[in-house]
Amino acid sequence: METRRPSKTLSPKRPSPADPPAGQPGNLALGRSGEDIACRYLQGQGFEILERGFRLFRGEIDIVAREGATLVFVEVKARADESHGRPEEAVTPAKQRQIRRIARGYLMTHPAPDVDCRFDVIAILFRGPDDFRLEHFVDAFRD
Repeated sequence: METRRPSKTLSPKRPSPADPPAGQPGNLALGRSGEDIACRYLQGQGFEILERGFRLFRGEIDIVAREGATLVFVEVKARADESHGRPEEAVTPAKQRQIRRIARGYLMTHPAPDVDCRFDVIAILFRGPDDFRLEHFVDAFRD
């Protein structure tokens, strides 16, 4: 993934929806919690959430949102730690190709002539059950 500076960083000190019994949620719970946090963050920034979990071609776009007149396809990566790298590093060129292909399918099934589109990445690193860091990479990659 092309390295870009995050447009916003959020470090709240409030309880996370992922309160696992052993201190770390499982992968599905972690991902779902990350998407919930990302949606709340985007809504707080004025985005309209159009769809979550849009599935097509054996893949998924986590969040489809609108910011003003721009359609935004958002990939959310949440991690419990950085032992396998930073969350945003998981959006590899292959994953970017998959997201672009699914986005084209979304546009075919939801026609919106002449709409501007972009691809954002939201990376969430849980530091504990009640603490996380969120980074929003606006226009993280291009079609």
